[in-house]
Amino acid sequence: MNSVCINNQWILGDGEIFESINPLTNDVVWNKNSASQAQVEQAVAAAKSAQTAWALTSLDDRIAVMERFSELLKKNAEELALSISLETGKPDWEAATEVTAMLNKITISIRAQQQRAGTWRKDNLQLQHRPHGVMAVFGPYNFPAHLPNGHIIPALLAGNAVVFKPSEQTPLVAEKTVALWVESGLPAGVLNLVQGGKEVGSALSESDIDGLLFTGSSTVGKMLHRNMADRPEVLLALEMGGNNALIVDQGVALAAAVKIIVQSAYLSAGQRCTCSRRLIVVGKSHGEMLTKALANAIDKVIVAGHRAQPEPFMGPVINQPTAQALLQFESWLQTQGALIIRSMAPELNGSNLLKPGLIDVTAVDDITDDEWFGPLLQLQKVDSFEEALQQANNTRFGLAAGLISDNHQHQQIFCKLIKAGVISINQPTAGASSEMPFGGVGASGNHRPSAFYAADYCAWPQAQSHGADTHLHSQPLVRGIRQ
Repeated sequence: MNSVCINNQWILGDGEIFESINPLTNDVVWNKNSASQAQVEQAVAAAKSAQTAWALTSLDDRIAVMERFSELLKKNAEELALSISLETGKPDWEAATEVTAMLNKITISIRAQQQRAGTWRKDNLQLQHRPHGVMAVFGPYNFPAHLPNGHIIPALLAGNAVVFKPSEQTPLVAEKTVALWVESGLPAGVLNLVQGGKEVGSALSESDIDGLLFTGSSTVGKMLHRNMADRPEVLLALEMGGNNALIVDQGVALAAAVKIIVQSAYLSAGQRCTCSRRLIVVGKSHGEMLTKALANAIDKVIVAGHRAQPEPFMGPVINQPTAQALLQFESWLQTQGALIIRSMAPELNGSNLLKPGLIDVTAVDDITDDEWFGPLLQLQKVDSFEEALQQANNTRFGLAAGLISDNHQHQQIFCKLIKAGVISINQPTAGASSEMPFGGVGASGNHRPSAFYAADYCAWPQAQSHGADTHLHSQPLVRGIRQ
């Protein structure tokens, strides 16, 4: 199978060869040509040609295609999960849950489309929702199947055509997913795939699209926002992660709190955009006890390859440059006065299997407000809940935040004052329900939440006024005009 899919035809890319590397073994998983700029333009043109007919297809018929795709997902779940593990290093159990999330997204998106982008009529007034046209979808590597799927499904349901540019780290997963769409009977041109890196992304963002749906880093999201500044007619939906805080209040059960913290900070090797990056603990003595219990729990976390036994909790980070950047940041924090409680340093030098890191930054005066995408948790001890909340909000981001507390008043204050789009009380932060909106404020997004609210940005509302029936009759008199 070739690397570019246009009009349901797989063709050889005209761009440079690039590789997908297994982050566990450093073996080559995928090696093919990227798309050229001309092929990106061909994919957009194919989508434009196919979109009108797709928009005129009834919603029931579009849903039927989704349901066929769902059946194919079920039949090919093991193969797709293996591809996810090979390209991301996720344990088998976690890769399988990602495929399950894709399946669930179909049913949820159908309901969201009907509830949030359906039709409404009263007397001579009617509301309906129209597709934008051609939507570009940029996928991330951390959930290479589920997160692009969260854009593609609602976009297709609304009647849009899609050009999909996956992460260059995970082209195999994208290839297998699009192949299932083709097999499902999706009309030619409705979904097109262009593989490649920054050049392909730039060509797609600058092409004649009607919307761009992006999940990824704040740096790239800001660049896209700047590039789109003179094109307000192009819808832009950005989800850009966060420097997420998890507050631990005084008086909580340590064992239960530790379980929540471990899941919040280290699931997916810390490579979930809702993972906790900052742990803010109220009370110095309480903080000491919690730190000791957390360090003991970290020592029991199994970090290994996806098929290792016993089953691992987490696998490697995505590549060696990421691993090195994380370790360098950990070392820099230490030079600034931070205390390393548990280092991320791998058992084997050069390995991407970083261990869960815990570092006390209470004594560090100035820490850069960045999203470090990996298994590093920065611990800060404060004297009061009010100070903890202030520190939690001391970030330019606003995606996720959590509170572990038995204090009902503190829970209420947290919900009202925390600046984050996805919050949790006595639950892990690393995860979010597709039944709810997903997005953040500040540098975490541009106020276009996804998940259940994806239907909102995949269609635009059209207000209609109709006569009493479909035939034109005489109109009522208008004052000031002679008859």
